[in-house]
Amino acid sequence: MQSIRQCVKHLALYGRSAINRTNILSNATNLAPACSFHISAICKGKLSNYEAPTGFLDYNKTIFPPQKPGEERRPAYVCHMKANIKYSPKKMWYIAGFVRGMSVDEAVKQLSFLHKKGAIIAKEVILEAQRLAVEEHNVEFKSNLWVAESFATKGIVIKGLRRHAFGRKGTIHYRYCHYFVRLEEGPPPKHYYLPYPKTGEDLLNDWLKEAHQRKVPNSL
Repeated sequence: MQSIRQCVKHLALYGRSAINRTNILSNATNLAPACSFHISAICKGKLSNYEAPTGFLDYNKTIFPPQKPGEERRPAYVCHMKANIKYSPKKMWYIAGFVRGMSVDEAVKQLSFLHKKGAIIAKEVILEAQRLAVEEHNVEFKSNLWVAESFATKGIVIKGLRRHAFGRKGTIHYRYCHYFVRLEEGPPPKHYYLPYPKTGEDLLNDWLKEAHQRKVPNSL
């Protein structure tokens, strides 16, 4: 009972953040044999017990055949990821799409001015991938890389209980996500996303043309 009171006291002092609660309560499993009603869902397991996706990192082990004389040089690339991030996958999706198609230096610079938790995580993963490209994949210049792929997927979801008034209870979800990035050697393309073939004025003229050609049924 004393250990449970200690855990709740530290929890109240530490703050209301979900990630702080997860860190404290995951360490509290060794103190208390049985968890209380409020923290039972988090105390049941650790993140290390959940398997992380490793198929994306297998692309680093791909062996390509020798290139023929005169063939265009195949650019080097490196794949990197971070699994089980305590962050919403929907929020991480916007940050992942934000840096897609940028050079490494530009992506790191833009993420440094983005005041979001996911931006800090994406910046760390990109810098780690940049270091791996130089040390393990024979990339000569670390700035000669661009973000070819950047996406986030859904991770584990831990369900917990939240006490409501009049003896009722509710479900609370602690969501995690995985972040993947692939850096490719060379300068970034001018248009990562294909530009729309028509301008705004062309679209307006097409709309006016369709509006003039409309036929009102049962009219003169």
